[in-house]
Amino acid sequence: MTTPGIPGQESLGRVHFIGIGGVGMSAVARIMVARGVAVSGSDAKDLPVMADLEAAGAKISVGYAAGNLGNAQTVVAGSAIRADNPELAAARAAGLPVLHRSQALAAIMAEDLAVTVAGTHGKSTTTSMITVLLQEAGLDPSFAIGANVPALGVNAAHGTSKVFVAEADESDGSFLNYRPQIAVVTNVEPDHLDYYGTEEAVYESFDSFAALLPSDGLLIACADDPGALALARRTLERGNTRVVLYGTSDYADLKLHDGGPGDVSLSTPEGQFALTLQVPGRHNALNAAAAFAVALELGVAPETAAGALAHFAGASRRFEFKGEGKGIRVYDDYAHHPTEVRAALAAARSVAGSHRVHVLFQPHLFSRTREFAQEFAEALNTADTALVLDIYPAREDPVPGVTSQLIAEHLGPGGRLTEAGSPAVAALVAVAGAGDIILTAGAGDVTSYGPQIVAALGG
Repeated sequence: MTTPGIPGQESLGRVHFIGIGGVGMSAVARIMVARGVAVSGSDAKDLPVMADLEAAGAKISVGYAAGNLGNAQTVVAGSAIRADNPELAAARAAGLPVLHRSQALAAIMAEDLAVTVAGTHGKSTTTSMITVLLQEAGLDPSFAIGANVPALGVNAAHGTSKVFVAEADESDGSFLNYRPQIAVVTNVEPDHLDYYGTEEAVYESFDSFAALLPSDGLLIACADDPGALALARRTLERGNTRVVLYGTSDYADLKLHDGGPGDVSLSTPEGQFALTLQVPGRHNALNAAAAFAVALELGVAPETAAGALAHFAGASRRFEFKGEGKGIRVYDDYAHHPTEVRAALAAARSVAGSHRVHVLFQPHLFSRTREFAQEFAEALNTADTALVLDIYPAREDPVPGVTSQLIAEHLGPGGRLTEAGSPAVAALVAVAGAGDIILTAGAGDVTSYGPQIVAALGG
């Protein structure tokens, strides 16, 4: 039975994706092809994922042209597609329904038991953990994740069970298009204020997300995060659904005991279960607790859930190991909010032990830098060396007076601005010694520095 208000997959007909090469768009297209939907798509560049989709049965075009629509009955447009795109203009002129990626994903999840993962941080990792855990437990879910996951090989697939695990993005409010049976909220903090405008609007959007759950649904929220805990309490007051809390807090129903690497366990009503985790950091232990809670709700035995988590080796750009040279290990992380930067550096510190941690950070968005400059500096000051690049603008135009200097002026003795390219690489190589960790962090093109640093180290 299709969920009210959400179009079913069968109503879409032939679907054309404008911007099919994007990680989120290709994920939805991949699942549609696997489920027998006639799919076509285009992108400005010939990206590797497009060959995979073509091999699976999609009709792919490189470059945008109105003729690429063919006989499509529904169009899905990526968030980066401009209004004057010839394919989008032709679709609107023809009166075709044009869906956001999240609406298309909601359509193919409409008849499944949907598990959606939301939160300001940790969505991709937690969604990946849940998927790997359920696969290892034999449930074979369908899944759509906003990052590539080495343990899965892909970021989306059609599974044989009726369970569908999906990352739910709050950045543009699109997570409100889903109708979950189980919703995980890892944390709730002000972010994406370029979209929401105010902190209050961010919290209100998560209230609306939790309100989507049915009376027999379940909200799984992190008791260690003030925003998620407050959301859980408001949800309990409304009484529209059940709530389970996880974390190290005394409020947690699933109590996490985190004594560091090799000493992580969860207390449940069935007993205490040791977790073997390949990914470091308290934040990842909390993500594992969330995945464990989902598994229990779906009927997985706690012993099986605990063992399955040992198979999760991380998601792309989530403290991802890039290589080593001269005894110096290099990692890359997508961290682009102060809380994420602090968590990534804490993970780096746990791996480095008595050695030093050096970070190359690239701020993402002028608006985020303006709002959180001091908080970014405070997080970066937990490293021994913090080098800061110019702001990566992404979708924004420059804002007068907003530069990386806003962060730099709050940095400690080990922090400073750095030029892009070889000067940044040389500065890190010069300061690091055997046993140290170098971390590149940010949501922009800073990820390209990892291999350059490894090469400069002779790795």
